Amino acid sequence: MLKPPSSQISVIWFLRTEEPLSLEDQMTLKRNPLSSAAFLIILIKVFITLSLTCHPAEYLIGSECCPRCSAGSRVKTHCNEYRSTSCLPCVDGTFTDKPNGLEQCTPCTNCAAGSGLKVKRSCTGTSDTVCEPLQGFYCIYSVGDDCETAQRHSSCGPGQYISKHGTASTDTECSDCRAGTFSDGTSASCQPHTQCEDLNLQEKTAGTSAADAQCGERGVNVGAAVGVPVALVLIIVAAGVFLWFQKVSVETEKTRWRTSDISEWKWETS
Repeated sequence: MLKPPSSQISVIWFLRTEEPLSLEDQMTLKRNPLSSAAFLIILIKVFITLSLTCHPAEYLIGSECCPRCSAGSRVKTHCNEYRSTSCLPCVDGTFTDKPNGLEQCTPCTNCAAGSGLKVKRSCTGTSDTVCEPLQGFYCIYSVGDDCETAQRHSSCGPGQYISKHGTASTDTECSDCRAGTFSDGTSASCQPHTQCEDLNLQEKTAGTSAADAQCGERGVNVGAAVGVPVALVLIIVAAGVFLWFQKVSVETEKTRWRTSDISEWKWETS
């Protein structure tokens, strides 16, 4: 048989050491012995029920203080005045992490990949699963070293660079590119725009904070390309015409001289 709880002992001691009843109270009890005794019993029971506490190694079930089951187990049957508590080990997927009076073990936490979590330490009979963020996520709520809520790292946008990479406990930090540089948001620094002139190329599209400058071969001047051949043709034609006139002029002069010589010759012979 189990010993009475410490609270019951204290009540008994209180009743035994209470000051003696006054003469008036004693006379009242003598006149109504049954009702007074019944009232006293009820009063004692109420007091015991209200003040009943158990030892830290025990748990209260009804009016009994039963021994707790150890961590990693649960209660099979509660104790009574004839027997002690009986316990069973926790089955796989459940645990109790301290001495208890539970009838069921606690289910192990699931580190759901859909919530950005993975298992850091597996669940055992005496400890729950410990979760941590997946790669690319960071913890936004934790209890001790167990992460309960995770969130994906922020992405930097075009025109920004990653100034601080995200960790398991902090988000990614982004900064804007300065003038003359660009980034698509995936690198840890901004790159300078390509200088087309340095490559003996012509700039087709100016660079922005999100994209590099676009270069191409230097363009041909259409006016010059057409004008030069035409001018050469005109010069050649003009030269040809000039030479033709020169030739005609010489031939005409020769003819005039011949005609003049013939006339003079005829005049002398006549």
